[in-house]
Amino acid sequence: MRWMLILFLTLAFTVLGCTPTDQPVSSEDVLNNPDKYASQEVEIEVKPGEWLTDWDQAIAVAKKQKLPILVDFTGSDWCIWCKKLDSEVFSKEEFIDYAKKNLVLLKLDFPHGIPQSDAMKAANKKKMNEFNIEGFPTIVLVNAEGKEIARTGYRPGGAESYINHLQDLLTKQNDIK
Repeated sequence: MRWMLILFLTLAFTVLGCTPTDQPVSSEDVLNNPDKYASQEVEIEVKPGEWLTDWDQAIAVAKKQKLPILVDFTGSDWCIWCKKLDSEVFSKEEFIDYAKKNLVLLKLDFPHGIPQSDAMKAANKKKMNEFNIEGFPTIVLVNAEGKEIARTGYRPGGAESYINHLQDLLTKQNDIK
């Protein structure tokens, strides 16, 4: 009788599991397992300053945090100016600290040698067409509804200069309102 109880409890834990279902899910887990989360409303844990790769997720985060989105249309593995922008600005602590407080970061990548799912390629291409992107890098600042605020690209001068440039673009937009 005792062994039946032990067997029953073991099977119950195996079938039902003991993982709470209300735990935040990382954006990486959702992107790597889209079928698992397709029919669910999932609270995705996004760390400030983390580059997202999904438009809808970026919009949701921007609405929740009441921040604009910096959309980086890039050819990360082949575009020389994209690589310069990343190494001179986006990878610098100064920019990362600024972005954590002031921006939602979204990278829409068009690589030549980095594998991407067909769904991601199609989604990125759709946004490229919607925003009439003609070259890389193109940086588009959008509000939480996805409406373009301003656009720019690579600029020399490093992270501090680029942050000031972004601030000017955002300030001019606020002045227009």
